[in-house]
This record gives sequence, C-alpha cells and structure tokens, in this order.
Amino acid sequence: MSADTLPDADWDTVTGWGRTAPTGALVVRPRTYEEAAAAVRDCGVRGGIARGLGRAYGDAAQNAGGAVLDMTGLDRVHAVDAAGGTVLCDAGVSLHRLMEVLLPLGWFVPVTPGTRYVTVGGAIGADIHGKNHHVSGSFSRHVVSLELLTADGRVRTVAPGTPLFDATAGGMGLTGVILTATLRLQPVETALMSVDTERAADLDDLMARLTATDHRYRYSVAWIDLLARGGATGRAVLTRGDHAPLAALPARSRARRAPLAFRTSRLPATPDFLPGGLLSRTTVGLFNEVWYRKAPRESRGRLQRISTFFHPLDGVPHWNRVYGRGGFVQYQFVVGHGREEALRSIVRRISERRCPSFLAVLKRFGEADPGWLSFPVPGWTLALDVPAGLPGLGAFLDELDEEVAGAGGRVYLAKDSRLRPELLAAMYPRLDDFRTLRAELDPRGVFVSDLARRLAL
Repeated sequence: MSADTLPDADWDTVTGWGRTAPTGALVVRPRTYEEAAAAVRDCGVRGGIARGLGRAYGDAAQNAGGAVLDMTGLDRVHAVDAAGGTVLCDAGVSLHRLMEVLLPLGWFVPVTPGTRYVTVGGAIGADIHGKNHHVSGSFSRHVVSLELLTADGRVRTVAPGTPLFDATAGGMGLTGVILTATLRLQPVETALMSVDTERAADLDDLMARLTATDHRYRYSVAWIDLLARGGATGRAVLTRGDHAPLAALPARSRARRAPLAFRTSRLPATPDFLPGGLLSRTTVGLFNEVWYRKAPRESRGRLQRISTFFHPLDGVPHWNRVYGRGGFVQYQFVVGHGREEALRSIVRRISERRCPSFLAVLKRFGEADPGWLSFPVPGWTLALDVPAGLPGLGAFLDELDEEVAGAGGRVYLAKDSRLRPELLAAMYPRLDDFRTLRAELDPRGVFVSDLARRLAL
C-alpha cells in the first residue's frame, strides 16, 4: 500500500499505551465505510489492523511495516432507543462520547474499564471488563449485534451465539474491522455513585471481605499495596458502590438540580519527559503508605462523580508519561476460584522483589463469556504497572507466567507486550478453534498485528 492511494494516510510511529515497543506503520484514517474497505483491500503484504484510541498497553494495535487503520474518524452515534435502552453506533465512538450522549437520557454504558477513552470497536476486540464483571460480565455480553468488515471485502452482520461472534469478542481485531455495534445499556437515575470504602489489613482479609460481601455491590475493586511486606502483605483499600438513586441526593444540592449532568475534571498534562528514577521503590513506597493511611477505615454511602469513581486517571492527560521514556509494563492475570494459593504466592513474590507499582488492583471475576480469546474466567484478577526498565523484569514476569499457567490461569492479551507464545495454548483452551476460523475467514492473512506475529495467533 502507498500513502498516495488513500485520501488520509501517512507513515508514522505507533506504540501502545505502555510506550514499550514503537514500530513504524502506514496509518490510514478512513472517514467512510467505503474508505475502510479500500484500506483493507489495498493494505499490502504486511496486512493491516484496526486501531481505536491506542489504549491497548502492548502491541495489539501495532503492525510494523504494514497498515494501521485509525477508526476514530468513524464516530457517529446513529440511534438511541431511549425507551428500550439500546444504542447503535460506529465502532470508532468512544465510551466518553457515549456517556455524554446517554447519561442525560438516563442510561450508562454496560461495562467500562479504568478509562473512558476507548472505542466501542476496541472494547469488543479486547472484550473489556470493569469493576462490575462479577455481576455484568464482559462488554461483549451486552452487544446485540455488530457489523464486521472481513478480509474478502464483505460486511457481515454478526450476532451473539455464532462462531464468528465468539472469535471476534476478544479476538484483538484479527477477524476483521468492526464498523458498527448495537449495545444494551444500563439504566441510571443520576450521574453519581454511592460509594463504600474500607481498608483491608492484608491479602487474606481482603479476599475474605470480597468473598463475603461482593454480591451486595454492582461495582467492586481493591487498590492493593504490592510493596507492603510481612504481616501487611497485600494490604488494600477496597472501594465498592452502585449508581446513586435520585433519592440519595441532598435536597438542595447542585446535583439534585441536574442529576444526570456528566461532569468531569481535568488536570494539566504530564510532561513528555520525566526523570527515569522518579518511580523508585522509595518514592512508590511513600506514595503507597500515604494512599493507604489517608483512606478511611470505613466509609459508607459517599457520593462521587461517575468520572471520579470509574476513571480517576483520565483527569491526568498522558499519565503514561510518568514512567519516563522507557515506558511501563502492565501485567494482568487471572486465576480461578480454588487457586487462591497461587494468588498469594504471586503477591508475596512481587512484594519480596520490591516491584515499584502504585497502580495495582485486585478484582473478582464472575461467569465467563463465550469469546474464545476473552480474558475473564471466574476467579481473581490482579493488574499492576511496573517501569519497563526495572532490572530483571522480563525474567521475573516469565516466572510469574509459568505459575499462572500452572494454576490454570491466563494473562490479558490487551495488556500484554512480552508473553512467550508456547504458554498461550495452556492459557486459552479455544486457541486452536480461533486459529482455524481465522485461517478459513482470512486465508491471505490480511488482518495481522505485532501481537499476532509474536504469539502466532
């Protein structure tokens, strides 16, 4: 493909949110479905991959030497059924934009991750999960149908319960380009959350609290201190809540006057360059100590904005720069119920190694969804960020991969940047089904990414 053959295309450097492995690609920016089809048809021997807002942490939306289709220009909200609670939109629409449109109508997106700056297409391709997985499952559970541009140039309407849907949900963009989707929504009375917060003294205390009472909450997440050791290993701040009903708002408050107003806050952007040693064990340890101590021992029913509860980091533009030019690795895994000892072992190993992680969260997953490469399974998931330049990090994470796989768990492909391919089949039992369908659907290998090449997907 040549940049001259399409109306908006140029060679550029593309990287994931972790900024660890930038590669050069021809970035194509279609503005119509026809332009997207032309980009797929003409993407050349190195193939192409769709990309949204670039929040995959690793190399899932990169394609070295090939084409990357920036789908954010296809961002129309076509129709909202305010009575039935569904929306039809383009795949390039962000969850932020959906919240702006839907909240005033009394609806909310069914699942949101820790950032609202992801597209609907990316949400399906990664089958994202949020704080409500134990209740609501993954994003794909709420997809009524989608339109998929496949390698042969056809646009197929794909419904749940079909092999193509199960391969596409969590399929990391490798079955085709999602053009539109129809989603079921969550009804809400206000744009506020009613939030309970409590401290857990250690990992066992945290897991006991989650196991005993998570069913009472739609949303649940724990920030965990991975630098704490000894009797405090795994200490955490547990935050849970639900959408606040109108009756919970103070009678004469501003929120009562406009209960469905979507309000956000924004801090100055992080500088493009920060010293590499800013996030040392000492500085992160101090941060973690302050963060744990400032949290209330127990707080009930505190009202928070939706943006504060779900997306605190979105208020800091380019927060990923805080790790410096070397970037960072986000490592997320899940192990099933009954495998708690594996979770304890991994938390102890991370703590003993003194990995400087201040963005570490633990959640419980509920029932799995049918996507063949979808990440969540019932059990416990831990996600942590660590500077990519930490000495010996690669070998250490390889060891954790082995322990996760040995416990029947898996790592999250949307955040991965370094998993060894020989472990993939043990983690994802439907991998062969995915490869077979992909070979039948795309025999020329039109859709490909750096992730796909690295893991032989």
